[in-house]
Amino acid sequence: MTFTLTTELERAARRTLPEPLGKLSASVLEHLRRGCFQRSLCLVVTVTSVASGLEVGYEHYKGSYSNPVMYTPVALSGALAAAGLSGVFSRRAARTLLRWTSAVTLADGVIGFFFHVRGIARKPGGWKLPVTNIVMGPPIFAPLLFGTSAYLGLMASYLRREEDLDAASERVRDAAEATLPVQSDWREDLRYGRFQKHLCGVTILWAFFSGFEALYSHYKSNFRIWAQWTPGLLTPPLIAAAAGAIRSRRIANTALPLVSALALADGAVGFYYHARGILRRPGGTKKPLYNILYGPPIFAPLLFAACGFLGLMASLLRREREE
Repeated sequence: MTFTLTTELERAARRTLPEPLGKLSASVLEHLRRGCFQRSLCLVVTVTSVASGLEVGYEHYKGSYSNPVMYTPVALSGALAAAGLSGVFSRRAARTLLRWTSAVTLADGVIGFFFHVRGIARKPGGWKLPVTNIVMGPPIFAPLLFGTSAYLGLMASYLRREEDLDAASERVRDAAEATLPVQSDWREDLRYGRFQKHLCGVTILWAFFSGFEALYSHYKSNFRIWAQWTPGLLTPPLIAAAAGAIRSRRIANTALPLVSALALADGAVGFYYHARGILRRPGGTKKPLYNILYGPPIFAPLLFAACGFLGLMASLLRREREE
């Protein structure tokens, strides 16, 4: 019998947890497996958009908003947070407002990536001094990482609502799906929670971007504490596990959730260290705005944690249907 992570977790929850908590845990896992978590993911989009908006807002403030395009991610993060919140309460808003706001925000991240690459090229020496100018110039992959919440929003716009799991029509559709040959379509795969391979591919990209950003950011501070090495050390195993999960269902159910959970925990620990670094600056809490601006980027570790979140979510989903 093939090992399936969600099935084993459901059994463990029912067997070891008190009955109400066990049923709740099993229900959450079933909603994830069937793609019925639109409200929950919309709420995640709202929270992550606020955090990324604050991060890009003060980073661009340090750059004095020298280019008008630097205002766009700040404005779009607010719009995306509002769209995500509206998606919590409205199915229509999730499928329209959130979808299009997410698409525009993703496009803005790609445009921002172009401007950051151009900023590095315009530094003295340009690409003849790649290491120096990448380290000292604008963070090259930060605009693409800004698109994390937008990607989640785009994904959420195609999912089903939590209450759809118990709807009679959806139960009939789920039963038919298991017995009838249905032509594969990416929209239907998203709608019914069948996008494990796709999400593994996204995890590979985001892990590379985030790990690279963490590596040269910590390089600038000379790796003063041992914890600064951990994101760089965890990035290759996370990429390898996600890549292996695309080819192997077993890796998707074993190695990927383990490494993803480590990345998620490492991002949370990194957030603590960054917050502690800000509090230890001269003035501490008496100069919060100044120390947040010029201390370690407080929300940056959460971007690495988001990679772990993506990998963990991928391990709980079903695989795409074969043509």
